[in-house]
Amino acid sequence: MTTVAVIPARYASTRFPGKPLADKTGKYLIQHVCERVGECSKIDRVIVATDDDRIVRAVESFGGEAHMTRPDHATGTDRVAEVAATLSLADDDLVLNVQGDEPEIDSDALDHLLDRMNADADSCRIGTLAAPFAADGPREGPGSPFDPNCVKVVVDAGGRALYFSRSPIPYPRETGGLVDRPSRWLLHLGAYAFRMDALRTLTGGGLKRTALEQAESLEQLRWLEHGLPIGVVIVEHAFVGIDTPEDYAAFVERTSGKPRF
Repeated sequence: MTTVAVIPARYASTRFPGKPLADKTGKYLIQHVCERVGECSKIDRVIVATDDDRIVRAVESFGGEAHMTRPDHATGTDRVAEVAATLSLADDDLVLNVQGDEPEIDSDALDHLLDRMNADADSCRIGTLAAPFAADGPREGPGSPFDPNCVKVVVDAGGRALYFSRSPIPYPRETGGLVDRPSRWLLHLGAYAFRMDALRTLTGGGLKRTALEQAESLEQLRWLEHGLPIGVVIVEHAFVGIDTPEDYAAFVERTSGKPRF
């Protein structure tokens, strides 16, 4: 069985244009992501999927592999599927989708996700990651379970997703809606593993957008509404993605001790 990681990377980020090419650590941001994903022992190949020649050239400059894709994809999953379709993968082969703005993604977490996909091969056609919010993290505002940019997930007894939401789920009724302990909530992390046949189903045009997906602006709700189970692997700690220039400045501080401005 083959396992391929595809990293979607767009140049035209609304909040941080040119984000994959930020290089104040001495490496492109996309290079950090490729290196971390490449540390995963169960991945055979790492490919960057992009719609911009500048990103292709940057990836090739550090010895990585990049494929050009159409510029009009609605989601990163569609961009990943376009690349995967060119690779002659079998139905049971695995495609790992890791966002191009996750330079501190944990390769061990990716290994755990792939272990779950292999152990539950018959019923687990889609898998993803989650982690508890930090116990000492904020109880309200940015970075808290009330932050709509932090997607929450609840799982069943078998480790499959019941629902994803931008709202705090479950609702803390016993505390009058207040977060008393952030670690009671699960933060969804932006990495997916797909069986190739499931990826074809998700992106082949047969699954119409659903009311839940449109209400929350979360494509994984379409998959659940159409009856496709999503296995959830819970890891100990979340990793920090880069959404804004401020996020990137903090990453530079963590990586090199001081920013190279």
